[in-house]
Amino acid sequence: MLRRRKKPPKVQRHETPGPQPSGRRRARPDAPVPPTLKVRPDAGRDVVLVTGFHPFGGEGLNPSWEVCKRLPAKIGELQVETCRIPCEFRRAIEVVAEAIERLQPAMVLCLGQAGGRSHLSVERVAINVDDARIADNSGASPVDEAIAVNGPAAYFSTLPIKAMAAAMRGAGVPALVSNSAGTYVCNHLMYGVLHFLAASNTPARAGFIHLPYAEEQVLEKPGIASLALATMVKGVEAAIAAASRHAQDIKVSEGTLD
Repeated sequence: MLRRRKKPPKVQRHETPGPQPSGRRRARPDAPVPPTLKVRPDAGRDVVLVTGFHPFGGEGLNPSWEVCKRLPAKIGELQVETCRIPCEFRRAIEVVAEAIERLQPAMVLCLGQAGGRSHLSVERVAINVDDARIADNSGASPVDEAIAVNGPAAYFSTLPIKAMAAAMRGAGVPALVSNSAGTYVCNHLMYGVLHFLAASNTPARAGFIHLPYAEEQVLEKPGIASLALATMVKGVEAAIAAASRHAQDIKVSEGTLD
């Protein structure tokens, strides 16, 4: 048989009440909060969001999403979350913006296919223009259209691009810094994500890596560069680890003459 708990004695007006049970009192603005109970501003911000595209241009797969599927659950202290996005102007930005709002990541790394390139290419800059050589997966093919009408001419990656490229090469993966993300959906997404983060005052860092064709894609494309998916996964892991270690980029030359 349960005994009734004795009621605590009533506190008289002249007495100072002791600690009250949590949730029974309204919070006072001047009430001290023990350091162990304070919520850090960066609490929960241990996520890297990695995005990959659906196949496009008649391809059966897109290495960007194939790499996403093969990434580990954690890289260093970062939890890896992935998002598959449509190869469509505008919609690609909307899907990633929604994922950013939901996950509140510390870092956003978008991946895309650049068939014909031989190296993983860490993009330096995205420009404010869509100029499609082929239609996207929804049939849209904008020509000389601004991504954001009142946006800046370009956004630079906020990730340590040179440290990332160096780390990938250190892992035995061919990689370099690229100074052009093109004018198709990849550039559109990189610009759109950086514009969204800037406009919403979100502190996440973001950037883009272009991937070569996967080996499976060039079986009937003689002479076209490709890499094994396992090699690209290793490179992206190394890039993310380097980005998490470097708040500032390293000072080395990655410039080109053309």
